[in-house]
Amino acid sequence: MIGIMRKYSKGYNVYAILTPILVVFEVLLEVLIPTLMAYIVDVAGKVATGRYVIGAEGNNEWWDTFLTNNPQFAEGTTLLWTLSGICLVMAVLALVFGGLAGHTVARAGAGFASNLRQGLFRSIQDYSFANIDKFSTAGLVTRCTTDVNNAQMSYMQLLRIVVRAPLMLIMATFFAFRLNADIAWVLLIVIPVLGGFMAFISFKTYPKFRKMLHLYDHMNSTIQENLVGIRVVKAFVREDYEQQKYDKSAQDVRFAYLAAEKIMVWVNPVAMLVMFATTTAIVYIGGGQIIAGKMDSGELTSLISYSAQILMSVLMVCFIIIQLVLSKASIQRIKEALDEKSTITDGDNDKQVGSGEIVFDHVNFSYSNNGDNLTLTDINLTIKSGETVGIIGGTGDGKSSLVQLIPRFYDVYSGDVYVDGTNVKDYKLKNLRDGVSMVLQKNVLFSGTIEENLRWGNEDASMDEIIEAAKIAQAHDFVSSFPNGYNTDLGQGGVNVSGGQKQRLCIARALLKKPKIMILDDSTSAVDTATDAKIREGLKKLNREMTVIVIAQRISSIENCDKIIVLDEGKIDAVGTHEQLLKNNKIYQEVYNSQQKGVADNA
Repeated sequence: MIGIMRKYSKGYNVYAILTPILVVFEVLLEVLIPTLMAYIVDVAGKVATGRYVIGAEGNNEWWDTFLTNNPQFAEGTTLLWTLSGICLVMAVLALVFGGLAGHTVARAGAGFASNLRQGLFRSIQDYSFANIDKFSTAGLVTRCTTDVNNAQMSYMQLLRIVVRAPLMLIMATFFAFRLNADIAWVLLIVIPVLGGFMAFISFKTYPKFRKMLHLYDHMNSTIQENLVGIRVVKAFVREDYEQQKYDKSAQDVRFAYLAAEKIMVWVNPVAMLVMFATTTAIVYIGGGQIIAGKMDSGELTSLISYSAQILMSVLMVCFIIIQLVLSKASIQRIKEALDEKSTITDGDNDKQVGSGEIVFDHVNFSYSNNGDNLTLTDINLTIKSGETVGIIGGTGDGKSSLVQLIPRFYDVYSGDVYVDGTNVKDYKLKNLRDGVSMVLQKNVLFSGTIEENLRWGNEDASMDEIIEAAKIAQAHDFVSSFPNGYNTDLGQGGVNVSGGQKQRLCIARALLKKPKIMILDDSTSAVDTATDAKIREGLKKLNREMTVIVIAQRISSIENCDKIIVLDEGKIDAVGTHEQLLKNNKIYQEVYNSQQKGVADNA
């Protein structure tokens, strides 16, 4: 925890250092004020009323000497007003130092939280797909928000209270013993009792806070899923069901919070009981000493103030321990995300992707990466530079898994994948992925204009290049029909364009990258057959410049490919042209005949 706080406070250390320095001055002034108040009551008050006798038994020798050497203070209210003025100035200065400490700790805390969020986000950006699969999206969001907020609160409290509480405890105890050691011993008995109780509370509440944060993840996941799929929810009139599901998640969080609070609720009453009992004991003992003439009323007032400061210091330590218990759960979750090492490590070969030739050599792949439940089994395949290759197969046969191994979204379990004769594990990831464009099954557009989204492919592309890519992807016509054309704002996730339009924009974005290898993963499924044919025709013009891999459910989308790969349960069942497969492969024949029958039935 301390390591994370030290690492991510860089750039704001000046505020982190200033805060405890300012707190030291604040505490010094606050601790001196009760002693000064005792002198105001016991010395200045008596002087003002003519009851102070220099040299009398029980007097403070320092005050006798001071009043003897400064007779102007020995009569009247001059000493009373002077000490009262000094007390007021000290209170104001304590207020100023406290305010400045509040300002610096806020700056330090905000900087720490900002650095921590950036560090978390940077770590997440480095994750491989396998790492992302390990954490839920909602869990990562909670880590970047709620957990960081908890860590920030602990960091701010540490900067102030870790200095303030021990310093005040030591100094207030010193002055309390200096005033009256017999009464001050009461405080030393109470402190370990209260500290032990708070330690017990911390031990019991930690696992409950940990569970509560896990349930926060689940609740956030429910919210995210509902907002992403809100159109489906409304289309199926499932609002009541979703409301019930969210209510259950919210109730689970509430019950987990209450489970922790059932223990935490005892903190304040027990602390107040201890404080009131201590004050009562001090008043009882001190009152007896005042009656016996062993103590002045001003000293008793100061002792009560010091006892409050001492107990409040103990309480502050205890409360920060409780906050640290909560933040320990949060920081542990943050640390899990920060310490997560990407399963994909960067290679050291600075080579750029050149011709786009791809070779799969005895490749086995499993998402669990332990050899169990293989998704792909013994894949041997060569795709020559400039070829257009189609891949077809049933759901779950490993089509997407196969092509995701090329840009190293995942690593193989065994075997090797080569691009241009170099193992993909040896490439620098940036160089490899710069040479591969992939249009995924799930088409994602971002908030901003159409032009801004297309420039993801090439931020330096000219407008002519953007329009040319859009034309090949059959997107230019519908984009031009919008009032603002390429400056049309897409909204979050491209909500104001259809599924087919979104697919075409994603293809145009991929083309702008000018890759050596282009992978279309079922990326024309929402496009009509005529538009699909035009897109394929446009891609043919680029065949000399890049290798194209097309995953499709429709045979019409791949029948003109140089060769077609038929996958069945993670294995290559056959490789050939449309005519060869139609003649020799049973799976391909069944798919073709079923689709032709569907066309005939629709006609």
